[in-house]
Amino acid sequence: MYRIYRKDSEAKNFCILKLNGMCAGLALFALLLTVCHSAQAASSEKRLIMDEQKMTETLLCEIYFAGGCFWGVEEYFSRIPGVTETNVGYANGSSPHPDYRSVCTGQTGHAETVRVRYDPQRVSLATLTRQFFKIIDPTSVNRQGNDVGSQYRTGIYYSDPSNQAELSALIAEAQAGYATPLAVELLPLQSYWPAEEYHQNYLKKNPKGYCHISFNSLGKLPPPPASESSEIQAADSKSEAALAEVLSPGRYKLPSEAELHRTLSPEAYAVTRRAGTERPFSGQFWNHMEAGIYVDVTTGEPLFSSADKFDSHCGWPSFSRPVHASVISGHPDTSHGMQRIEIKSRAGKSHLGHVFNDGPRDRGGLRYCINSAALRFIPYEKMEEAGYGALMPLVKPR
Repeated sequence: MYRIYRKDSEAKNFCILKLNGMCAGLALFALLLTVCHSAQAASSEKRLIMDEQKMTETLLCEIYFAGGCFWGVEEYFSRIPGVTETNVGYANGSSPHPDYRSVCTGQTGHAETVRVRYDPQRVSLATLTRQFFKIIDPTSVNRQGNDVGSQYRTGIYYSDPSNQAELSALIAEAQAGYATPLAVELLPLQSYWPAEEYHQNYLKKNPKGYCHISFNSLGKLPPPPASESSEIQAADSKSEAALAEVLSPGRYKLPSEAELHRTLSPEAYAVTRRAGTERPFSGQFWNHMEAGIYVDVTTGEPLFSSADKFDSHCGWPSFSRPVHASVISGHPDTSHGMQRIEIKSRAGKSHLGHVFNDGPRDRGGLRYCINSAALRFIPYEKMEEAGYGALMPLVKPR
C-alpha cells in the first residue's frame, strides 16, 4: 500500500508540477503575446505619427528672401504665424561650400539669404512677400542699412517654378509705389548653403545683437488664409491624405495629340495647345457663378474654385488664386508687344491665360484671367462622384 500510495503521490505531484508548468508556460505566452500586441500597437501609432508628420511636411512650402544682413531678416520671418522654420545661408553663388569669410569678400557671388518654410493654410506667399517689402529698401543696390556689398543685395529666390507668376505680379505691385526701378532680383534658387551655426537664430541667442530692420510692421499682419472662404479646411490626417491624392500630378495624364484633336473642340485645342485667346464675353464661363471646381480640359487636373471667382468685367473668367499653387506655372510672355506672365497648367502644360496684379486687394491683389475654352466645370454636387470630393471644402454653395 505504501508503494502504491507513494507512486500515486508521486504521480499526483508530477501532474501538479506538470500542470503548474503548463500554466506558467501559458502565462508566459500570454505575457509575450501582450508585449507583442503592445509593441505592434506602439509601432502602428509611431507609423501613424510619422505618416502624419510626413503628410504635414509635404503640405509645407518654402521661399528664400535676401534682404541684407540675414540676422534680422530671419528673426522677422520667424515671428510670423504660419512660418514653421527658418534658417540662414548663402544663395545663388558660384562656389560650393562657402563660409562667411569668403562670402564677405564679394568674390563668390552669394547673397545672405533666409530660407522660410511655411504652412500655406496659415500664411500665404503673398503675405510673406508683402511683409518682405516692408523691411527692405527695394531700390537700393547692394546695400541694406549699414551693410554694403553684393552679398547684401535684395532678392527673392523660389524652388517651386509655380511661384514665379505670383511673385512677378507681387513685385510689379510693389514697383507701383516707387518712381525708380526696383533692385530686387527674382530668380529660381540655384544653390543654397546653410551658414555657420553661430549665425542661425542669431538674434534669439543675442537679443541685443545688430539688426538693421524694424519689426513694427508685424503688428499689421493680414488675417491668415484659413479664415478665407476657399482655404483648405482639412479636418484630420485622412482628409489631408485625400487632398494630397487629388492634387498629385501623377493622377492626371495628358492624352496623345491625336486624342486631343479628336476630343477637344477646335477652339479648345487652339487655346490650350497653340496659346490662342478666345474673344472676350464669348466663353462659356466668363459670367458663370455656379458652385463647383474648374479643371484642365485636357487632363482633368483641378485648377480653380468657384469660391475664388469674381467678376472683373474683362470678358474672361477671373480668379484670385488657383486651388493650390503647385497646379499652375508662370512664364514670361512678350507677345503682341506686351510684357505679361502666361499661366500654364502643370500636368497638361496647357495654355490657360495670364495673371495680372489688378485683382481685389482683399483677396490677394491678383487676377488670373483664364480662357473658358481651357476649362471644364464640375458642379459642386457632382464633385464627389467625379473624384474631387477632397476639394469640396474649397467650394461653398452660394
